[in-house]
Amino acid sequence: MKIYSYNELSKQEIEDLCLRQLEDDDAISQSVSTIVNKVKAEGDVALFEFALNFDKVHLEQLFITQEEIEAIALTIPGDAKKAIDVAYANIEKFHSSQVIKEEKVETMTGVNCWRETRAIDKVGLYIPGGSAVLPSTFLMLGVPAKLAGCKKIVVCSPPQKDGKTNCYVAYCAIKLGVKKIYLVGGAQAIAAMAYGTETIPKVHKIFGPGNRYVTQAKQLVQSTAMTAIDMPAGPSEVLVIADETANPAYVASDLLAQAEHGADSQAILIATSSSIVAQVLEELNQQLELLPRKEITALAIANSYAVVVDTLEEAMEFSNVYAPEHLILATESYGILISQINNAGSVFLGNLTPESAGDYASGTNHTLPTSGFAKAYSGVSMDSFVKKITFQHISDIGLKNIGNTVEVLAAAEGLDAHKNAITIRLKSKDGY
Repeated sequence: MKIYSYNELSKQEIEDLCLRQLEDDDAISQSVSTIVNKVKAEGDVALFEFALNFDKVHLEQLFITQEEIEAIALTIPGDAKKAIDVAYANIEKFHSSQVIKEEKVETMTGVNCWRETRAIDKVGLYIPGGSAVLPSTFLMLGVPAKLAGCKKIVVCSPPQKDGKTNCYVAYCAIKLGVKKIYLVGGAQAIAAMAYGTETIPKVHKIFGPGNRYVTQAKQLVQSTAMTAIDMPAGPSEVLVIADETANPAYVASDLLAQAEHGADSQAILIATSSSIVAQVLEELNQQLELLPRKEITALAIANSYAVVVDTLEEAMEFSNVYAPEHLILATESYGILISQINNAGSVFLGNLTPESAGDYASGTNHTLPTSGFAKAYSGVSMDSFVKKITFQHISDIGLKNIGNTVEVLAAAEGLDAHKNAITIRLKSKDGY
């Protein structure tokens, strides 16, 4: 892990340090384009071929039925079932609070405007994993989709070696009322949901995290298939701000938790002294040796860095430029920093709030913007699964009140037909 001094970095060097451009992006883009076009052209045939080539699984069909899901779900260990029940309840409680009905507004006498919420009819949920499909992501996407009332929820997830899914995902499907899981992963899953195949329905919006291939595919189908996506999302990342009140062992564990996602993950430490950095690195090296995914985690740590700042305010300045997916404030002074946070996907306050709590069970959503997109995007929420439609009604008196304003503005823009739509009504005997 490289170490930088904040005060020795120029503004441009800080911007460059915060970039997440990867060397093989062009190669991945070409590969994804080939995969997406093949699925678009060949449908199911391409999906069976990719399952064999990429997942090393010969599938008889591209989905598992409700009966199979129920049978697999019965094999879930008791402690895992209880844990999923608790996580489900917390996620549902948090997202239910986001269901808000807006009131009508009379902008001027006789002119009433309001918004109403409608669920997106067809949504696609991508649950990454393969040999260890992620049930937590299923909950994070499935719960708000269910609460929103989406009529069609299409779930795609890579097949395991037995051509099925695991008991955790199956149990989540039961709780969510999902009756079919499509055994498709990677960029091909995104293409299938965007264009539709003989088996997999086309959806209006695709959700879910994934590797760079999945991210590239989501961005591609957004423009070529006119399919909406939740957000651009690349390799996972965390930025930890630590001062002398932080626990070095806790900070190290948070950095490693993010790094174990993959070699291209980033775990950034911003500390108020070089001494804190040294203590954290010592703890990090000790904990790393005990991890089963030590080799992958070590690669991510090697590609990450630490920045030494003089003050917490400088730490926040750097964080807002970086715009982390996950921001951990490992300080007892987190309260004074909250108002300074402009760009972050999800924030974890204090020394007893690890990012992994948000990943699984606290209730907030873990599908978050990465690669600096937290400057413009929010994480997945109830709002992600609905549309807001505006309505207006103008009465006789309302038309008289607003008419001249519209006529003048339409004339100023040279749009006479717009003006006439008002004028013809004002001249009508009934005022309509």
